[in-house]
Amino acid sequence: MLKSTIISGPKCPSCGDKKMVTDQNTGELFCGKCGFVVTDKISDVGAEWRSFANDETNRTRVGAGTSLTMHDMGLSTIIGTQNKDSTGKPLTSAMRSSIERLRTWDSRSQAHSSADRNLRQALNEMDKLKDKLALTDAVVEKAAYIYRKAMEKKLVRGRSIQGLVAACLYASCRNTETPRTLDDIAKGINIRRKDVARCYRLIYRELELKMPVVDPVKGVSRIASIAKLTEKSKRKAIAILEKAKKLGIVAGKDPMGIAAAALYLACISTGETKSQKEISIASGVTEVTIRNRCAGLRKMIQTI
Repeated sequence: MLKSTIISGPKCPSCGDKKMVTDQNTGELFCGKCGFVVTDKISDVGAEWRSFANDETNRTRVGAGTSLTMHDMGLSTIIGTQNKDSTGKPLTSAMRSSIERLRTWDSRSQAHSSADRNLRQALNEMDKLKDKLALTDAVVEKAAYIYRKAMEKKLVRGRSIQGLVAACLYASCRNTETPRTLDDIAKGINIRRKDVARCYRLIYRELELKMPVVDPVKGVSRIASIAKLTEKSKRKAIAILEKAKKLGIVAGKDPMGIAAAALYLACISTGETKSQKEISIASGVTEVTIRNRCAGLRKMIQTI
């Protein structure tokens, strides 16, 4: 079906009539009186009639938002993979080989310097770890920001990309209060815990990061789900930790250790049979740590 719109504006160069007709299918602008074609290439500046966003009512012609998780911030363009011209016709064999060479040089030019290549590889590693560790977009965005700051300070040179990526992700988890331990991140990226800790201490010192105190209550759900504890025990452990925080017992203690001890005491209180070894495996802390933290929490419970 032919779609056309009559507009009044420029005069026809042939007859001087002002009734110009726009054909929306072919993109032609022609005179409605004599049929003279003024131009055959009109760009559509109107709204999109299909929306790829969640909001179906928004049909504005815009691109994707910028993001720190992409090495080019999502602002660069690439040559498409379709071997067709603007009218939809297939390219000739000679033109197709030329376009292939252009695609190759286009991809190479986007990461020309060693710093760009380093950043691209680091952000790809972060994207892989995001799925492995079930991290949110906000955590990865913060980690990418920290990594870019480390590159500005020239902390990347001479150090492994995996180590710095893991350290930035751990710093981001600490900053956003996401319960992920050093062991979790080291296991996810498959490097030694010592290397991650060394890189974390470096960026913490050089970038002067300010980290909030980790709340042990956030680790209760994680340990309880791994150890397959009931909701009753979990709520009891949270109540114990809230009382301990008011008395200042949790200050300076390992959050996962004191959360595991609170869960063990909660299991004893609710009659659920879970050994210290099972909770130790679920939390990643030793049984000795759980016993030591239990001693302090028991004194608090007896005095209340």
